[in-house]
Amino acid sequence: MAKGYRILTLNQISPLGLSRLPAQYTVGSDVAQPDAVLVRSHNMHDMDIPAGVLAIGRAGAGTNNIPVKRMSERGVPVFNAPGANANAVKELVIAGMLMAARNLVPAMKFVEGLDGDDEALHKLVEGGKKRFAGVELPNRTLGVIGLGAIGSLVADAAIKLGMNVLGYDPDITVEAAWRLPSQVRKAHSVEEVMKNSSFITLHVPLLDATRNLIDGERVSMMQPGTVLLNFARDGIVDEEAVLAGIASQKVRAYICDFPSNRLKDQPAVVALPHLGASTQEAEENCAVMVADQVRDYLENGNVLNSVNFPNVRMGRESPHRVAIANANVPNMVGQISTAMAGAGLNIHNMVNKSKGEVAYTLVDVDSAVPQKVIEEIAAISGVLMVRALPARA
Repeated sequence: MAKGYRILTLNQISPLGLSRLPAQYTVGSDVAQPDAVLVRSHNMHDMDIPAGVLAIGRAGAGTNNIPVKRMSERGVPVFNAPGANANAVKELVIAGMLMAARNLVPAMKFVEGLDGDDEALHKLVEGGKKRFAGVELPNRTLGVIGLGAIGSLVADAAIKLGMNVLGYDPDITVEAAWRLPSQVRKAHSVEEVMKNSSFITLHVPLLDATRNLIDGERVSMMQPGTVLLNFARDGIVDEEAVLAGIASQKVRAYICDFPSNRLKDQPAVVALPHLGASTQEAEENCAVMVADQVRDYLENGNVLNSVNFPNVRMGRESPHRVAIANANVPNMVGQISTAMAGAGLNIHNMVNKSKGEVAYTLVDVDSAVPQKVIEEIAAISGVLMVRALPARA
């Protein structure tokens, strides 16, 4: 039977996701002394996160609203749900391309501004529609920057619409590469994508390396009349550079999910109210995925899809398990093993992996681990967190 962990929810989390947690769990927005936190958009940077929090689960992909570095220093994994909202974002990107290609937004605004009876409207429509003549997508080139879960789906959909796809991702994973359609041509730089695409879509996380990825210099490399789509993060695009590109006609349209005062009332800009993951299916997928991950971590110590911890999964072959997070420095496993051997504990199985500055170890032993051993491991310099998991029958 699962231990009754306490889960604090900082936003409304899909009931389908919460249903994945056992009845013994206490879950809600007013839970005190939580063992874990489930969050969507709530800003946790200024929050006093209780010392007893063992994990944070973000029901979405981005974790900019979570103090990940501070959690790493405490040995707390931050989970997310990569790919759970991928189809929702893909559909919105395709909608954005079609809106831009067919000038749908200015055309709709034109019709909304018409006055007169039906005969007058008909004449105005016939006289004005030439201004909104668009282009078709087949044989045009879509540049995709970032070929993860979303980017690969966008690439596949564009190919099915008859487009040529030029993709760039220097950090593409083996898994993502397997998902990628074979027709995608590989670009060797962002600049190559800029110069050779009539539509460009961005699907990279917001990091120091990607902030203002699309700047004035790269906008200047675009083909005249390029459509730029940004459904990733607002900081990836320098808005002033894009507005200058619109003025110079390098950018025909900027379609994004991030409104701002600078973008409002710009006729060549369509700024949507952050709708990328706003579908019932995406919210449910994200909640289910992150609830399963947090539960598996609390009950078994397994880590999957953490932004600051390595993926570590080990089947339970013994009822007694210890989980340790530590700084990624030499001889940590040796010191942990020595502490257990000194207490006469037999190690049945062990997995140790690292990610950046954090290492994580799961140890299954054949008998219960005394509290004094837990305290001895916790006292090792560099250990960030250690806990004995509830015994499994």
